Amino acid sequence: MCMSTRAIAILTALAPFTPIPFLLFSPSPAFGQGWIEIERPVLPGRPGAVVRTSSDVRVTIDGQVAQVAVAERFRNDGGGLAEGSYLYPLPGDAVFQNFSLWAGETELKGEMLNADQACRVYEEIVRRRKDPALLTLAGHRLVRAQVFPIQSGETRRIALRYTQLLTRAGDALRLRYPIGDRGTGSAFSFHVTVQHADQLGEPYSPTHRLESRREGDRFEITLTSDAGGDVELFFPFARGIVASSLIAHAPVGEDGYFMLLMAPGSEGRAQRVPRDVTLVVDVSGSMSGGKLEQAQAGLRQALGTLAPQDRFRLIAFSSAVHEFRSGLTPASPAAIDSARRFVDGLSADGGTNIAGALDAALEGPVDSSRLPIVLFLTDGLPSVGEQAPDRIAERASTRLAGRRIFTVGVGHDVNTYLLDRLAAEGRGSVEYVAPGASVETAIGSITTRIRHPALVNLRIESAPVGLTDLTPSQVPDLFQGEELVLLGRYRGHGSGDLVITGERSGSRERFVVRADFPKNRSEDDYIPRLWASRRVGDLTRQMRLEGESAELVERVRDLGLRYGILTEYTSYLVQEPEALASDPRGRPVLQEDASRIGGAANADRETGQLAFRRAEQSAKLAQAKSLDAAAEAAPPTASLGSLAGPASATRTAAGRVFFLRGNVWTDAGHLDTLQVMTVASFSDAYFSLVRALPELTECLRLGDEVLIAGRRVSLRIGHAGLESWQQGQLERVVRDFRGVGA
Repeated sequence: MCMSTRAIAILTALAPFTPIPFLLFSPSPAFGQGWIEIERPVLPGRPGAVVRTSSDVRVTIDGQVAQVAVAERFRNDGGGLAEGSYLYPLPGDAVFQNFSLWAGETELKGEMLNADQACRVYEEIVRRRKDPALLTLAGHRLVRAQVFPIQSGETRRIALRYTQLLTRAGDALRLRYPIGDRGTGSAFSFHVTVQHADQLGEPYSPTHRLESRREGDRFEITLTSDAGGDVELFFPFARGIVASSLIAHAPVGEDGYFMLLMAPGSEGRAQRVPRDVTLVVDVSGSMSGGKLEQAQAGLRQALGTLAPQDRFRLIAFSSAVHEFRSGLTPASPAAIDSARRFVDGLSADGGTNIAGALDAALEGPVDSSRLPIVLFLTDGLPSVGEQAPDRIAERASTRLAGRRIFTVGVGHDVNTYLLDRLAAEGRGSVEYVAPGASVETAIGSITTRIRHPALVNLRIESAPVGLTDLTPSQVPDLFQGEELVLLGRYRGHGSGDLVITGERSGSRERFVVRADFPKNRSEDDYIPRLWASRRVGDLTRQMRLEGESAELVERVRDLGLRYGILTEYTSYLVQEPEALASDPRGRPVLQEDASRIGGAANADRETGQLAFRRAEQSAKLAQAKSLDAAAEAAPPTASLGSLAGPASATRTAAGRVFFLRGNVWTDAGHLDTLQVMTVASFSDAYFSLVRALPELTECLRLGDEVLIAGRRVSLRIGHAGLESWQQGQLERVVRDFRGVGA
């Protein structure tokens, strides 16, 4: 199948032989990168097994133009010579520049064919390979070059270059690159250089973790060597008060999803909000040794982030509470030097007076023109003064007065209820430091992130559609050097102004985002899973603070199953895939009696290794800014597959969970009461169906037999079934699958 109607480049190398029809095929390609399609072994015997050994992608961005260079190496690991074609799917908006394929010292050339010829070649490959994975490439243009016979053990080098015009996403430039499934055994590198980046804010990716650094007037960006899937990169413009972009995804027949990105502009850099920073550190006996030394290094680093317009307090507590100075101290160089000497003199001894430390940190009035921040670090349970976590948290909540609370829990002995509640009610965040991990790094990550506030007390005043299920539910403060990422859902559709207000130095600022909330949009399908991951983090924290309920458990479980997110509740349910597949709603599952888990009445139970692990997972999910970060938040010792039995028995695709029932990959959302339409793989009906429902393609990669749940009909794709559609039949199936129309 082919969706593109534009001219397409297919390069056929000038070879001393006539190409022959495909007879043998190489292993499945790594989607988004090139691959070798074996046409024939030159000598009798075992066919040549051509494998990719490396891929190196270099992108250079100057203004709105991206120059992409892809270098790949392939090796023949088979027992004889092999002939084949190199194929590479180009983005639809790319302009092909040149292609280099070397046979010894000879660089091969090629010719151009039109789009119709290219589409026929592509669909023929799909039909003959019987490989649904190729369907994911159908929206791309195709480059093809005949490869001269590759001898056994020989490696071939290929280089491809093209130019791409970056699209605009609100106040940002946007780059997409399909890496695909890299598999194993192939080295990979991805490097982006952004020239003349002085007018751009920090790069952001909702799909991958980035390593980004400024070097003069350019950005250097890399991904990890194990990166896969589709890369999304945003480069916000650093102009005005705030650069903003809104991206939406709208499945047919349900509420849409959106991602709002906000980055401070150059004007925000010039007028930073002054801060009142209170640093509170536990120096009880359990902090002795390496933990105290790391905490001291972190405090010295935090003091170094103070700006001249800031004020600060420094509080150390054990059985008693000790302050560097009474009240707030202007952050002069002399005062900071003196505070560092205070930190150097700290020693660990005594009990843990958390209530007294919080009383000291929250005393005194708050200046409305400044941002008050409290960083609170502890490694243990309260043992001096008030010791009930719920009463300590309740007293603190009545005295916040707009202060932002950032908490750091070190080790398994902390009370997660107390730290979570302080951070939640203080509109901050919580960081959990596992035993043996760096306390200094945890402190540094927070203090660096909140170093320069640009706008505070942000809120959405109005939108052209109804916004629901925002995560985080309260819009966080906006800091320099960091992109604020807000996700949510919307009802209805339309375009218009999204109005956001915030405060800076005591004055109210208003800015407008021109937003489009479409009725249907299949692009940017990473947004739902990132939103769902954050919602799971929010809801599981809510359970610990308010207590478990059947309703909350059901919401978490449904999110986990639909979007393929591992949770303790999802884990329980997937142990019984047969029952779940026949009744996907099942019953709410509570770990213990709901009246005894979570909430203020059971706050003192929220400690120990299990409580730490759950709280850490919730915090990481709630703060995840990329799919990579959300995936890393899953428990390290479990997966959906391992909890359901063999690792091959459960998989996720397109935000759905599938169980292997017999030889059929069955969608967990399928109900036995739904009608099932069966379609034969790679038939005319199959290709027509995938053209009409492109959202099926990722699911079809699971295996030869797949059952995919729709709203009023489920689709089974397999070896047997319907091979052609009667008039109007396909249109009815599409409506029933998506649940729209009559």
